[in-house]
Amino acid sequence: MNKTPLALLLALAVVAPPLAAETQMSAPAPNGMTVPVGWQNWRLIAVSQRSDGDTLRGILGNTVAIDAARSGKTNPWPDGAILVKINWKQKVSETFPAATVPDHLIHVDFMQKDSQKFAATGGWGFARWLGLEQKVYDKGDVAQECLGCHGMVKNQDYVFTHPAPMP
Repeated sequence: MNKTPLALLLALAVVAPPLAAETQMSAPAPNGMTVPVGWQNWRLIAVSQRSDGDTLRGILGNTVAIDAARSGKTNPWPDGAILVKINWKQKVSETFPAATVPDHLIHVDFMQKDSQKFAATGGWGFARWLGLEQKVYDKGDVAQECLGCHGMVKNQDYVFTHPAPMP
């Protein structure tokens, strides 16, 4: 029996789910931003926990953002950097009560640095997609809503995240 077809089918079964996730299309944000293909495979920049909404967040970056974070060149972040903040409701682990773990996905936020295109919002484009369905958040002017908070850290190029130390 030729094992090549079986091996090919197994390989496709392993590869197909990530490819399907990467090609899923969501509606563009009101400012024209789109969900970057493959963002789920970007590298970790930092994590955070917010007590005001009981949320856990993972902050990932594209290659430009990762290079800036690892070299300490984040004030200002370079044009082309994209940061993604994955926001989960938090819960106590059922199997290890001392641990806080992600519960359901609330939303995914993107910040894209383009100092010319997004000059009116500090050089950053802001967009949000809701839940696992990744439905675009289109309630009002999300960029101004985001800038309302991010303006507090204008001296940090509008970014709250401090890259986590990595070996």
